[in-house]
Amino acid sequence: MNGKGKSKECIKESVMDIVVITGSPHRNGTTSALADAFIKGAGEAKHGVFRFDAAQERISPCLACNHCRTKGSCVYDDGMRRLLPAVEKAQVVVFVTPLYYFGMSAQLKTVIDRFYARNAVLRGQEKQALLLAAAYDDNDWTTHDLVGHYRTIIRYMNWHDAGMLLATGCGCRADVEKTDFLDRAREMGTHLMA
Repeated sequence: MNGKGKSKECIKESVMDIVVITGSPHRNGTTSALADAFIKGAGEAKHGVFRFDAAQERISPCLACNHCRTKGSCVYDDGMRRLLPAVEKAQVVVFVTPLYYFGMSAQLKTVIDRFYARNAVLRGQEKQALLLAAAYDDNDWTTHDLVGHYRTIIRYMNWHDAGMLLATGCGCRADVEKTDFLDRAREMGTHLMA
């Protein structure tokens, strides 16, 4: 194989499918800016990205009814029908959330709870996960519980942490735009490794 063909093969191997799940009800807020920057970087690296804005979707909370276990599918016919196949296909799942009362948003948590319908499949797949978050507060303990919850989720899922970006002290989009957090989010997307 000539050098040109070899280079093309290397590029093909580096391309990954990424799912970015946002949890903010604000379409143009701080976490939307972080997600946009990450996606821009991932696009520059030729990764495929599926973005799912949970707050703009109709997502019902898990009822723990076990319909998915007895009938093979969730009792709800909602936005998760689009998301779950993309998550199953992805090599990377990115959780993007504002910090609400020292944890992830209810919109993102509702999506994660609904992973239960495909638990066995998702837990059996090698995946990388990332956490992008923004918080108004900048105390050293501000994101402690959010980070702990994220780590527990990916440990349970048997996924690997590929990084976290915690944009503390960023209560609005103008705040995050004055920092290097957007550049760092873009770099995270650019430098993902298969």
